[in-house]
Amino acid sequence: MTDSAGTPPEPEDPAGTEQPPPATGTTNSAKNPKNAKNSKRPKSAKKNTAAAEDAGAAAAGGTASDTGPAPETGESAGPAPEAEADTASASDPGPAGDTERPEGTGRSEDTASGPGPGPEPAADNGTAADGTASVTEDAKGRRHWLRWTALGVSVVVLAAAGTGWWFYRKLDGNIQTDTTAAHELDKYEHDRPAAVVHDAQNLLLIGSDSRAGNNSAYGRDDGGSQRSDTTILLHLAADRRSATAVSLPRDLMADIPACGRPDGSSTKAQFAQFNSAFEIGGAACTIRTVEKMTGVRIDHHVVVDFSGFKDMVDAVDGVEVCLKEPVDDRQAHLKLPAGRQTLRGEQALGFVRSRHGFGDGSDTQRMDRQQQFLGSLMKKVQSNGVLLNPARLYPVLDAATKSLTTDPGLNTLGDLYDLVRSMRDIPTENIHFLTVPRQPYVYDGNRDELVQPDADRLFKQVRDDQPIKVAAAADVEKAKEGTKKGDRQDDKPDDPDPSSSPSAPPVYSGTDAASGMCG
Repeated sequence: MTDSAGTPPEPEDPAGTEQPPPATGTTNSAKNPKNAKNSKRPKSAKKNTAAAEDAGAAAAGGTASDTGPAPETGESAGPAPEAEADTASASDPGPAGDTERPEGTGRSEDTASGPGPGPEPAADNGTAADGTASVTEDAKGRRHWLRWTALGVSVVVLAAAGTGWWFYRKLDGNIQTDTTAAHELDKYEHDRPAAVVHDAQNLLLIGSDSRAGNNSAYGRDDGGSQRSDTTILLHLAADRRSATAVSLPRDLMADIPACGRPDGSSTKAQFAQFNSAFEIGGAACTIRTVEKMTGVRIDHHVVVDFSGFKDMVDAVDGVEVCLKEPVDDRQAHLKLPAGRQTLRGEQALGFVRSRHGFGDGSDTQRMDRQQQFLGSLMKKVQSNGVLLNPARLYPVLDAATKSLTTDPGLNTLGDLYDLVRSMRDIPTENIHFLTVPRQPYVYDGNRDELVQPDADRLFKQVRDDQPIKVAAAADVEKAKEGTKKGDRQDDKPDDPDPSSSPSAPPVYSGTDAASGMCG
């Protein structure tokens, strides 16, 4: 390209020497609208275009005049001032041999007159055609992606929270509250024993034999009447390192106090079969009978029905039992072979309720079997990590809460969870099951009575939160026989009675959760 005088311009110094000042006169941008339009582009774009042109010209080894036709007569003698200034301030493109560019790509509409091809796109060096770094588009994409990710996470969290709240409300709504018992107990607060050890808790677990509702398949519904099929006094030690479950026989003869009836009337105090207290005055009457018998303050009570027990067993995939002989009890709808097996649902319920299919059919043997089964159930729950796995814990809680009726102090899922959590770390070998010392009632062999002073000694240990030891019935009998033989061999009158020695705590016939039914 030549200036208006026809003299070729000095070639651009590749070494970066200062360029001559621009010639005066009218520029292409003033005469050519197209050039005027290009001159309004951002300065950064012009800089990039000028630098690209310099690199292309150096690679071709020619001057600017080689890249296009000469300007028309009357046009400016050189490039536009802005373009030339941009060229002078552009960074050094380096040696000509370091930049490879196709021939003819160095021309620019700003420095050539007349029509010609537009500027070539910049090389793929991270710069967009409009002069904005392409990394900006990537940043926009990342911000867009982060916004959608945050929105998705928020939706998931809200959905999880909503689902958790729904499950909580469902479980919480399953629990029934026995407000009648609470009101009745308030009337007799002055007659109730006081708590002895702070933080120790005593719960009365009542298994209802009501045939109403879903339980109609297990017998006739006598107008909604019910008796306590099973009653267990559960003591939780203050340090929550041990628990003791004491079974109270349903056929035990006991002093039942005057109790209020559901219709508002009251009964007279009487000496009668223990489980009739539940029929007379519900849970309140049963609690007052137990407190009168044991001197132990009952903090909470829970009533469990048949159908709930079945569902709890199914929720843990059954409980393993071991039978020495086959069982066939038509009344309990139970028929089982001898040996090791897993019981579920109906079979488990029949197993703990059956009397005539095992041994002599006594209630004492049935209580022993119930204790062993409950021990195996607790062992299954702890060993399978049910208490630490929400997915496995929910079915157990759902089955349990559907079958529970509690006092107002234990009628929420939070209350029950706190109770279960407090028992979670109790070693299974420290969870003891035993039956209160009893023997056949002197006036009726089909009924039971307490063995004294053994029963009162046990109740005192519970009240005072003292450790209780249990052993298999056979081992307890052997220990008793050994004591008797030692007494006969030693006739010294000054020997103390071994059974009354304070250094030898009593051992009761029972089992623990670690043993289970199969050892």
